[in-house]
Amino acid sequence: MRSMRRGIKEMDLILSAYADRNLTAMEPSDLDNYDALLHENDQDLYQWVTGQLQPPETYSELISDIAQTFQK
Repeated sequence: MRSMRRGIKEMDLILSAYADRNLTAMEPSDLDNYDALLHENDQDLYQWVTGQLQPPETYSELISDIAQTFQK
């Protein structure tokens, strides 16, 4: 639910698509990282996913995966 109700529509669309495709197959540690990511600011998330800003190292692999899912 938190992937769908972000605050800005772009992140609602991006994260809900990613969650629909990936959450059921994620390992517990990956789910923890995704949960932590959901606590980040939407404007920052959008800039990370679209490549406008470099994400923190903690999220770099996850953000790359999200960006690839969104581009499909």
